[in-house]
Amino acid sequence: FKMTKYLPCFLFVLRLLVILLCLCMGDALKSPECLDDNNGPLKANFYESSCPEAEIIIFAWVEKVAMEDPRMAASLLRLHFHDCFVNGCDASLLLDDTTAFVGEKTAAPNLNSLRGFEVIDAIKCDLELVCPEIVSCADILAAVARDSVVVSGGPGWDVQMGRRDSLTANKTAANTNIPGPNSDIATLLAKFQKLGLNLNDMVTLSGAHTIGKARCSSFNSRLQGSINTDEAGLNLDFLSSLQQLCSDSQAENNTLAVLDIVTPATFDNQYFVNLISGEGLLASDQALVSRDSPARELVKSYADDMISFFKDFQTSMVKMGGLNPLLGQDGEIRRKCRSVN
Repeated sequence: FKMTKYLPCFLFVLRLLVILLCLCMGDALKSPECLDDNNGPLKANFYESSCPEAEIIIFAWVEKVAMEDPRMAASLLRLHFHDCFVNGCDASLLLDDTTAFVGEKTAAPNLNSLRGFEVIDAIKCDLELVCPEIVSCADILAAVARDSVVVSGGPGWDVQMGRRDSLTANKTAANTNIPGPNSDIATLLAKFQKLGLNLNDMVTLSGAHTIGKARCSSFNSRLQGSINTDEAGLNLDFLSSLQQLCSDSQAENNTLAVLDIVTPATFDNQYFVNLISGEGLLASDQALVSRDSPARELVKSYADDMISFFKDFQTSMVKMGGLNPLLGQDGEIRRKCRSVN
C-alpha cells in the first residue's frame, strides 16, 4: 500500500473528484446538485487543512476495487449502514473480538454476510502514511459509502465529517437494531424510527438495494411452504425462478442472487420499479408495497421519478451519517480500524 504507486494518477483522480463531488456528475447523469448543508457538529471538508488528500485517496481505492469487483461497491455501502444502526456511526462494526468484548462482525445480520473489511484496512493504511492519526475509520466508512454510489452511477453529496472512533463494540445491539431480511413493514418502520429516521428515510435508504447481491439464505423463507398472499403484485414466475436458483442443498449458503434483476450494478431507481412488479428479492423489500403499507405511494413515486429518489437519498444518507457521532474528546482516531490504539 505504498502511496508512490498512486502518484501518477492523482492529478487525474483529483480532476475526476472535482467533477463528481461538486457537480455530482452534472447533466451527463442527470443527478441532482450536491448537498452542502451542515449536519450539526459534523461538517463538509473537515480534513481540508489537516489531510487534504484524504478524500482523493478514499475515492481512488473505491474506484479501483469496484472496477475489479462490481459487487464491492454495494458491500462497502452496506458497511456504513450496519455501522450507523448500532450506537451511531462510530466504526464499532470494524472492531475484531478482544478479551474485553465481542465485536459486531459475528452478529446474525453481519456474520458471513458483510465484506470489504480488507478494503477499509488498505485505505486506512494509505491514510496513515500520508497523515497519521488524523482521519477516523468512521469518516472513512461515510466517504466510502458516498463514493460507492458515485462509481455505480448514482448521485454524490458532501459527506459531513468529524466523527471519532469507538473504543468498544456492541454485538447485542447489532442483533437487535439492524433490520432483518424477513422483516415486515411494521418492524422495519419501528427500527428506523428508533434511530430517529422516518418513513421517507426508510423507503429512500432501502433503495440502496438497487445494487448488490444476497445469499439464498437471506430470502429462502419466501420460497418455503405457503406463499405470502399479502405481497402486493405477487409474481409467481419470479418466485419460481428463485426456487430453481436455490434448489441445491448447498445453495442456501453459497448461491447469490442479484437484488435488482434488471440493472444489478447500476445505482438507479429500478429497485422501486421491481417492487411494483413483485420482483423484490428480500421479504423486507417486497414488504414496502404490501397491502396497507404506508410506503406504497412513495415507492411508486420513486419508480416514476429517479431524480426525486436521488435527491431524497442524498438527504437521508447525510441524516443517517449524523446518527450519534463521537466528537471532541470522546473515542479516538484509530491507527488501525480493526483494533483500538
